Formats: sequence, structure tokens, C-alpha cells
Amino acid sequence: MIGDRAHASGPAAVLTGLGSWLPPRVVTNHDLATRMDTSEEWIRSRTGIRQRHVIEPGMSTADLAVEAAERALKSAGRTDVDAVLLATATPDRLCPATAPEVASRLGLSGVAAFDVGAVCAGFVYALAVGNGLISAGIAEHVLVIGADTFSTIINPEDRTTVAIFGDGAGAMTLQAGQPTEPGALGPFDLGSDGDLAELIMIPAGGSKQRSSGCRAPESDHYFTMSGKPVFQNAVLRMAESSQRALTAAGWSIQDVDKLVGHQANSRILAALAQRLDLPSEKLVSNIHRVGNTSAASIPLALADAVSSADLNGDERVLITSFGGGLAWGSTTLRWPELVVV
Repeated sequence: MIGDRAHASGPAAVLTGLGSWLPPRVVTNHDLATRMDTSEEWIRSRTGIRQRHVIEPGMSTADLAVEAAERALKSAGRTDVDAVLLATATPDRLCPATAPEVASRLGLSGVAAFDVGAVCAGFVYALAVGNGLISAGIAEHVLVIGADTFSTIINPEDRTTVAIFGDGAGAMTLQAGQPTEPGALGPFDLGSDGDLAELIMIPAGGSKQRSSGCRAPESDHYFTMSGKPVFQNAVLRMAESSQRALTAAGWSIQDVDKLVGHQANSRILAALAQRLDLPSEKLVSNIHRVGNTSAASIPLALADAVSSADLNGDERVLITSFGGGLAWGSTTLRWPELVVV
């Protein structure tokens, strides 16, 4: 268990701002059905997705991150922070990290800035790191961004991944505060299982493949995912992690007003709610209109819920995520009054 407030000596990390951004281009299920061996109904029935946003040629993850971050800073009424954390599986380059460029473009040159790599669990991991920086007194204000452009790493001929993933970015600002105030992040539960790394991966492009001396086939440079075992692990790991985070926070599942899980697909979210014995009306989801946006999915879902008044001040929120690694993580908070920009 990470970040148990009962044992923490420093300040709490408090959510003060929230922003999101989606690239303008929309790809509907109908669009995919006209060029691939699939149908609108096949996609919708298996994923719950009706459309997704994708970047235009020439755009990058940093572009999306900057847009979402500017909105989060405006939401918080801030122009500066002490650290910028970018959760992403699609950095602009293998080297260097993308976060320093994002910070510079935000006018934050000189602050600590680095990437966090935990794929779809990345945003919760980055929140935990931001929480740690604040609790340790290293930073007073932290900007946490989740941004991914999965359209750049999926095989355009693979109907399963093309149908699932979209591009987008979401961001939060955190500041030092009291553990009892609205917006204070609760204890974190983080975990991983590297024995199952092959379930979600891009086989080629890293040092392991490059040092082999063998040229990788083109297909190995694309994102791959093993559907059934990923489904099973996602539901199990998020449910177990959620229970641990709730226990650490002193909550029961009955205390939860809203569950915001990684927007992997609608069936995973429904199975998670059922496993936790949580009524479906407490489940926050926007996957039907944005798809699986990886590290961006949780802040995007939160921003949509606030904008539509599905999430309101003082509600108790359980956040949980799962992604490649395998990696997973959860936390809790009492939702603050925020204006989403």
C-alpha cells in the first residue's frame, strides 16, 4: 500500500484543476466498417464504442498534452507549477522524454519534468508520483497529464485494436493541502506482474529486439493485445486493487458514489462493477464517444462527468486502472468543486 494518510507525515496532494482535450477528427464505427472486415454492430456489441478521436498527420502526443494541460491550469487559476508529469505510452521520441518539451511549451522551463510509463495505468501511477512529491515536500504544485496517440502505434489492418483505441489527453493540477479537505487524494494501491508482459506489448523497437541483431517484421512494430486474458486480468486486478484502496481509506464499497475505471471497454467496466457489487448507475463511462484513450482515459472520463453534472462536489470517488506491464493502480478522493475548462 502506497500513500496511506494514516502513516504519512507530509501534506496531502489536493486536486485543484482539471482539463481535457480531444483532437477534432472523429472516426465512427461506420467509417471503419466501410474500409475493414467489420460492422458497426460488431464493434459496438464487443466494446461499447461508437466513435473515437484521432490525430491529424503531423500532430503528436505533446500537442495533445499541451492543450489539456493549459485547460487544467486555467481550471486551477494557475500559470506555474513545480513539476510536470506526463503519463504516456506514445512519447514523441524514444529519447528524450516528452514531458520537458511539454513544460517548455507551457512556459514552465526549468521545472522538474519527466514521463511515466505504465500504459493504461499510467495516469494513476503519475498521480501517485505527484502525491509523493507533494507529501515529501519536494513540490507544492504538480501538473499531472495523461496523453496518448495510439493511432500512431496500432496496425491499421487490425480491426480489434483499430476499433478500440482513440487519441486524447487529460490533465490535473495538484497542490499541497490537508488530508481532510475535498480533493485530497487518498491512499494509493499500485501493483504489477511482469510475467504477463507479453499480453500487452509492442514486440519491436526496444533494446531487446535491437540487440538481437535480427530485423523485426513490420507487424512487430505495432501494438498487440491478447483479448481474453487481458479481460480476465483487468477485471480481477482492478477489483482487488480497488478493495485494497478502499480498505486503506476506511471506506466500504457502499460509501462509493462514483467508480471511475480505466475506459478499456464497456464489458470490462460492467464486469468490474459487478465484481465489486456496485450498482451500474454509479459507474462513470464515456467510452462510447472516445474509445480507449490509454493514459488519458481517466481524466477524460472525469472531465466529461463533471461537465455533464454526473459527478458533483463532495461525492466519494473510487479511481482504478489497468494496463500493460501488467500494471494496475487505484486511489480514492472526495470530489472538490471544480470548473472544467
